[in-house]
Amino acid sequence: MGTPLEPRSAQATEVIDRLHDAYPDATISLTFSNRLELLVAVVLSAQCTDERVNETTPDLFETYQTPEDYAAAEEGELAEDIYGITFHNNKAGYLKGIGERLVEEHDGEVPDTMDALTDLPGVGRKTANVVLQHGHDVVEGIVVDTHVQRLTRRLGLTEEERPDAIEDDLMEIIPEDEWQAFTHLMISHGRAVCTARNPDCGECELEDVCPSSKRDSDVDLASGEDWE
Repeated sequence: MGTPLEPRSAQATEVIDRLHDAYPDATISLTFSNRLELLVAVVLSAQCTDERVNETTPDLFETYQTPEDYAAAEEGELAEDIYGITFHNNKAGYLKGIGERLVEEHDGEVPDTMDALTDLPGVGRKTANVVLQHGHDVVEGIVVDTHVQRLTRRLGLTEEERPDAIEDDLMEIIPEDEWQAFTHLMISHGRAVCTARNPDCGECELEDVCPSSKRDSDVDLASGEDWE
């Protein structure tokens, strides 16, 4: 039986506690060694797997080590250097633009505020949150990627659909000291068990509190559609 706890804050606490036990080492899976590399990796990871990004960035980071390197790059050559990354042509433009903006407006440094980061090409709130959390140790929100979006709806933690609205909803019920960990717990569970197309409800640590459990529900609350 999948019966969520009430209120939603109690459900959130139970989910977090169980997933901490299941994934004690959950953390960011992108590989980077400084703030610029983190920013670039997160921009590349949009609609692309972290595994593919991590395969691409070692050579990229050897070639482009400073914002000046990205700013001076030929966009076509930069696109070739990230070939295989989803939307590599667009992202090459973002990286060049980021390099130019960092040099011109931030003395070559990755900024440490939400407004300054989201003003960079190709950087939205999700990307900015990751950079703030893992580059500057600043936690002012919850990163809502596709895993967080899917799992929080399935688990009855939110009924919102847009990432920014989901983030606002979650910030009301999740303790602030769990905001950073929460995303990585969701990602770990989303990859291992609660996958997009065929979640393994029989092996899920959260099945008994999940209103989307295929054992108890005909509907996937993430999509609003019937389970196949």
